[in-house]
Amino acid sequence: MNYIDKLLQSEDLVSPGISACQGCGAELILRTALKIMGKDTAVVIPPGCMAGAGAVGWNFDNGLKVPVHISLLDNTAAFMTGVKTMYELSGKDTKVVGIAGDGATSDCGFQSLSGAAERGEDLIYICYDNEGYMNTGFQRSGTTSKGSSTSTTPVGKVIKGKEQNKKDLPMIMADHDIAYTATLSPAYMQDFVRKLEKAVSMKGGFRYLHIYSPCPTGWGTAPECSIDIARKAVQTNFFPLYEVENHKYTINIEIKNPQPVSELIKQMGKFRHLAEEDIQEMQKMVDKKYNKLKALAAMSQDN
Repeated sequence: MNYIDKLLQSEDLVSPGISACQGCGAELILRTALKIMGKDTAVVIPPGCMAGAGAVGWNFDNGLKVPVHISLLDNTAAFMTGVKTMYELSGKDTKVVGIAGDGATSDCGFQSLSGAAERGEDLIYICYDNEGYMNTGFQRSGTTSKGSSTSTTPVGKVIKGKEQNKKDLPMIMADHDIAYTATLSPAYMQDFVRKLEKAVSMKGGFRYLHIYSPCPTGWGTAPECSIDIARKAVQTNFFPLYEVENHKYTINIEIKNPQPVSELIKQMGKFRHLAEEDIQEMQKMVDKKYNKLKALAAMSQDN
């Protein structure tokens, strides 16, 4: 049985009433992750898209068919440690997974995340990277792409959206020398499921999974294009798929003839204001980061 057949035959642990936005990448991530992890899983979720969508039972007949624990926005990883300890003291072999958006991961939650990684806690942490906070409008976060128009970095005469480069969380986590770091895309489900299963099968150590999560509401994209956008992010090398295990970097899907990054950003309303020179600057940054990844992969293969 291949990965996709196994996924299709697995029980859906997300209740039918969950009210995520149409085309939401985070909801697909949550549903797929729980299919792979199974019922012996406890989920830790901070305030964010998944909580607002009703994954924690805030809406009628919504929720998950596994235990859900609500953390503060800034302490998800530390809270996961306490939850894991609680189950161990109860004699239960329960997998503890955190599912948090990028704001609760890269910004206010990063100190907690870094501490749990440094200690090598036996946890799985999933970051759904939707490039912003969905609070009062779409707000910038550390992983919001440079040039993005958000409610807190509005486009005007003074600035052209966010002025800082996107924070590279997968690389930062790999530098913690944890058990496993990987990037995943809902557009490449075979790779997606394989990496999830690898993280689940590992005994001990901190596992960090970073998933590109299209957000139609915040990005100004058509809901039906979410998977296409996720695919283009990989095909342009904007979001390469790789994993890091035992100091070894492996690029899982190499794009021989990558598309220009303009093919990705032209589908997003948050980039509609960018001029040609801005797009070229973004292309240079994408090329620079991908060449760095290739160099790391080549060096680790040699060793």
